[in-house]
Amino acid sequence: MHKKRILCFGDSNTWGYIPWSHHERFSENIRFPKVLQKLLGIDFEIIEEGLNSRTLSSEDMRIGKEGRNGSLYLIPCLDSHDPLDLVILMLGTNEIKDVYQNSPEKIGEALDKYFVKTILSRKSQFQDKYPKILIISLPIIDESTKYANERYVGWTKKSKELSKLYSKIAKTNECYFVHASDLTVGIDGVHLTEESHIELAKRLFNEIKKNENVIFNI
Repeated sequence: MHKKRILCFGDSNTWGYIPWSHHERFSENIRFPKVLQKLLGIDFEIIEEGLNSRTLSSEDMRIGKEGRNGSLYLIPCLDSHDPLDLVILMLGTNEIKDVYQNSPEKIGEALDKYFVKTILSRKSQFQDKYPKILIISLPIIDESTKYANERYVGWTKKSKELSKLYSKIAKTNECYFVHASDLTVGIDGVHLTEESHIELAKRLFNEIKKNENVIFNI
């Protein structure tokens, strides 16, 4: 029996960045892709594709941050992990940094154009099928923290608007959707806490199991 294959494509929250740490990572018992793997069991294979500072389509010009433009890596990633049944997308937090001067609408357009449309139209090289998509709304930025206030001015309000846009994009494209906008971020105001990772995994599990027959053509 072939395993049901799920790709988790995202940034530092998918990678499991510990809030206010110096690039330290939550263990496999905490970060949500690995917890989801345990919840789903041996008939599923979760593929982790989280990268710190990954954007939707902007170029990070800092030294040592090459290759962060997610839109350029997406197709090679889809093909290298082919065949895929489901792609879980949690991406856009880095795109809202002040340095990129983006609006919620522009970020929503990038998610729709460069990711949703691309994934849904990328047929497997080996099987007669296309991946399905589950979009996760982004955590709400907490500007009251020093870290967030230095990078995301005005985005406590705007990230709430973005969550609504992501929900609309999911509905328009008949994608699955899970809210993460009510989950708690850590002391840096950006990255999910340990408890939030585990809660997100549970929400993903419930959504996947609810729609398992359709997602995996059972």
